Amino acid sequence: MNTAMLTALAEPNRLHIIELLRDGGPLTIGEITSRLELNQPQTSKHVRVLSEAGLVEVEPVANRRIIKLRPEPFQQLDSWLETFRSMWEDRLDRLDDYLREIQAQDKTFDQS
Repeated sequence: MNTAMLTALAEPNRLHIIELLRDGGPLTIGEITSRLELNQPQTSKHVRVLSEAGLVEVEPVANRRIIKLRPEPFQQLDSWLETFRSMWEDRLDRLDDYLREIQAQDKTFDQS
């Protein structure tokens, strides 16, 4: 798990940039700036951090820079999170079994 990726995503504006790209596909710096109501230098700095963390790709096209998500880091993040999902599913399954056992005991007790 890449800590630079998590650090980059921890900043709210950068997370909003990722969400914009997820929902709207590739965008220019200007489009991101406009949608998030940031100034251009701020947006460029955030995009640079995201790029250095490997989360986005910056493609120069004429005098514009097109920003797009890189799928690989998010697939890695999903795989890492899956280990936690499995752990919690197991624990919740055991809790569910335990609660059913208690309910069964309560019904038996009530019928006595």
